[in-house]
Amino acid sequence: MSEELAPKTCTIERLITIEDDIQRVIDGDKLVTRRNGRYADLGEIMELKGKQFEVYKVYQQQLGEMSDEDAKAEGYADMESYKHFILSMHKGMPWIPTMKVWVHEFRPVIS
Repeated sequence: MSEELAPKTCTIERLITIEDDIQRVIDGDKLVTRRNGRYADLGEIMELKGKQFEVYKVYQQQLGEMSDEDAKAEGYADMESYKHFILSMHKGMPWIPTMKVWVHEFRPVIS
């Protein structure tokens, strides 16, 4: 049974906006991003610096369910590095393991 997707809360153009993350995607080091809302539909195309990436999987996950492998797919060495980055971006926000986020997995579009 597939999870029904909630309505989008933002546009795909806002999915990845931080320059370092954009470069990680282009270099193939970042294959997924987590957001507090849903930014893309399945099959939607994201364009970064002239390169296209297809969103092929969207689902919810609790922050406490993340593993080092998940952090590596985000482009970070481990969970501690990922957590530090997220908390530095959202000053004053606590890390709540039960908080649900939307996971957007993507891959390059091969022409």
